Amino acid sequence: MANTDTPAGATPVAHRNGAAYNGSFRVYSVPAGDATALFVGDFVKLAGTGQTINGRVLQDVARAATGDVIVGVVVGIKPDTQDSLRYRVANTVREVYVADNPDLVFEIQEGATGTPLTANDIGLNINFVVGAGSTVTGCSGTQLDNATEATTATLDLHLMQPVARDDNAIGASCKWLVTINRHQYSNQVAGV
Repeated sequence: MANTDTPAGATPVAHRNGAAYNGSFRVYSVPAGDATALFVGDFVKLAGTGQTINGRVLQDVARAATGDVIVGVVVGIKPDTQDSLRYRVANTVREVYVADNPDLVFEIQEGATGTPLTANDIGLNINFVVGAGSTVTGCSGTQLDNATEATTATLDLHLMQPVARDDNAIGASCKWLVTINRHQYSNQVAGV
């Protein structure tokens, strides 16, 4: 059975030691001057600024691109009202919930820019490619860039293994487990 092509960015699923992800996150902010929409599952980087919201000083983040040092993945966006959108609209101040523990393992779908990944790619490093998020679901369109897998230490992510589920098989649109290789709070290492 073919894998379904349903990119949704990165989703935290566990810790490297096998412990389940418990939903923990840190609150960051996105300034009004940021003209890029932000979706759940997007990788983010520190923006180098901060702001005070409701008496709390929060560090600003921005959507990360290939080659950026990543601080984590957006796991939620604080609603402003009961009718708030599921994503952060460009040029709006919002609080975002970011899974920023460098020990986290994420599920992410591979893209179609290169040849589908194989079991021989386990242990390599790889970049991601930013895709358009869904304004309906609020989910990111980010995927693995399967044209970049290598041992290079400066690639964004580290391939652990394909997700072990009946609805997932190695090939096009395979879902993979990865860790962040270029993390703001840890060191980057070469792939094997």
